[in-house]
Amino acid sequence: MYIICFLDRVNVTYAGLEMTKDLGFTSEIYGFGAGIFFVGYFLLEIPGTLIIERWSARGWIARIMISWGILAAAMGFIHTPRQFYVVRFLLGAAEAGFFPGIIVYLSHWFRAQDRAKTVALFMAAVPLANIIGSPVSGLLLGVNWFGLAGWRWLFIVEGAPAVILGIVTIFFLTDWPRQAAWLTPAEREWIQDELNSEKQAKEKMHSLSVLAALRNREVVLLAFAYFFIITSSLGLNLWLPAIVKNLSGLTNLQVTLVSSLPYCFGLMAMLTVGWSSDRTGERRWHTVVPMMVAFAGLVLAAVVQNNAVLAIAMFCVASAGLFSYFPSFWALPTGFLSGSAAAAAIGLINSIGNLGGFAGPYVVGYIKDATNSFMGGVLYLAASAIVAAALVLLLKDRREGRLMNDD
Repeated sequence: MYIICFLDRVNVTYAGLEMTKDLGFTSEIYGFGAGIFFVGYFLLEIPGTLIIERWSARGWIARIMISWGILAAAMGFIHTPRQFYVVRFLLGAAEAGFFPGIIVYLSHWFRAQDRAKTVALFMAAVPLANIIGSPVSGLLLGVNWFGLAGWRWLFIVEGAPAVILGIVTIFFLTDWPRQAAWLTPAEREWIQDELNSEKQAKEKMHSLSVLAALRNREVVLLAFAYFFIITSSLGLNLWLPAIVKNLSGLTNLQVTLVSSLPYCFGLMAMLTVGWSSDRTGERRWHTVVPMMVAFAGLVLAAVVQNNAVLAIAMFCVASAGLFSYFPSFWALPTGFLSGSAAAAAIGLINSIGNLGGFAGPYVVGYIKDATNSFMGGVLYLAASAIVAAALVLLLKDRREGRLMNDD
């Protein structure tokens, strides 16, 4: 599901190679439209996660997938900047709650000690969506069926699977271990006992209400750190094909193939860091070091911009950092919160953080129009990565098992 979700979120990056020329969009218009997705996303995050915690992951996720699939396909019929902005905004609102809801959902099934590698496996969908989507999108850009340009078919074809999977979700996703007919009674009881013991231990040491969780120092730090992380990662993600084309002068299909390389490195790094974080029980430095790697890769990409091969290699380094922080980062809030407090906190972190998905693409586009170069924007993304690392360092080191204060 997340492969399809993320593909529908970022296929605008590949469509933009032709869409901006066909519709006469400037880099600023494209950056604003690509980023406004996250404003709609911001508005419904917390309600969505609470619905999954208190009602049904299966029902809410199915609703999300069907509505976003329809809106993703609707992108194939836009003509004006206003239509572009409206559909992207609605797409973000439709998808809101999916990612943080899944993070909450995984906490219903996996112990804290297993959660980083679990999140890594789930979030492998992000680089996989780009690895799979890059060549598919490149091929679709070359078609012209029934008088519609290839970039329009890209949106229509890639939106349909979300609707199909939404229907499948209704029948196959299991909300809780106790409902899993595909487990034995002993397996269901063991999972539930493990999770109940973990929840009781957290509540015995420190229990937070929803409102207390939302104003907690550590949750707020995580939210702002995530804002800068997402500024950097989605700023690069949504502009990478255009940057590669600008650097190399390759054809659209070649650009999409080359653009998939950084995500291969990101996938390997993500799985490795997730395994390492669970093995050591350490979360904070497993988040900070990847952001430092991303900072170094982005700075070096700007330094060697006149050499396309070296610049792309540095984007591979940056992508390794920008993907590998995910598993340990999302193990942080679920390591000390549970139930509705965890759901609300994760919704807050993700909603504020994903406003960076507006800031990153828009600022890169604005700087590109102002300077006629992408490299100023790349340096802005590098600065965001190092700020994120600094904010995560302000968190408590939780390897000692201490829970947060409520200050």
